[in-house]
Amino acid sequence: MKLLLIEDEDKTVSYLNRALKGEGFTIDIANDGIDGLYLAKEFDYDVIILDVMLPGIDGYEVVTRLRQIKQTPVLMLSARGSVEERVKGLRSGADDYMPKPFSLIELIARVQALLRRRSTDGTDITQFKLHDLHLDLMARRVTRAGERLDLTAKEFSLLSLLARHQGEILSKMMIAEQVWDMNFDSDANVVEVAIKRLRDKVDKPFGTKLLHTVRGMGYVLEIRP
Repeated sequence: MKLLLIEDEDKTVSYLNRALKGEGFTIDIANDGIDGLYLAKEFDYDVIILDVMLPGIDGYEVVTRLRQIKQTPVLMLSARGSVEERVKGLRSGADDYMPKPFSLIELIARVQALLRRRSTDGTDITQFKLHDLHLDLMARRVTRAGERLDLTAKEFSLLSLLARHQGEILSKMMIAEQVWDMNFDSDANVVEVAIKRLRDKVDKPFGTKLLHTVRGMGYVLEIRP
């Protein structure tokens, strides 16, 4: 699941980025309203978390302009928690509104509720299936051939990223940035080690290999003849 976080407070960005990635989300970040609106328009996100007080243009303006072309679910955050401000946010086009300071557990629950609500076309974007491998992103549960797999938080995030892009080759750089939030160092083997450990759990005990290495390019989750 891919989220866009539009927030200019460094402490809040760092806090939410770590917490949401730990829940298996892929995060893009914008630190002002102009960049946030650009990303929201140009790319597809499952949910947008949007602060009200932003440099450039404020959150109300961002969601108002976004609603002219897209209906991506928006959870608005603000230090302004009055009824009037909440109503203004919802009337601007936000789907939900949370005052600051907020409970992280509640924020994640509200994001999950927006994800469920978005699945109006019958396609569940919180569930992924490939052959006999099944991922439930909401329950953070992975099974293969009916057997539950015991994955670490990073292994789950890595598999979720591959599942979201199944059939696409993901480079080590992209994986490192999305899962570990780090600039990739060609001497670092963190991605290779994580892939090996994930493969030992997802592929090794089963007959059909799903996680493949594409030499010189990266990794892909797919069924091959």
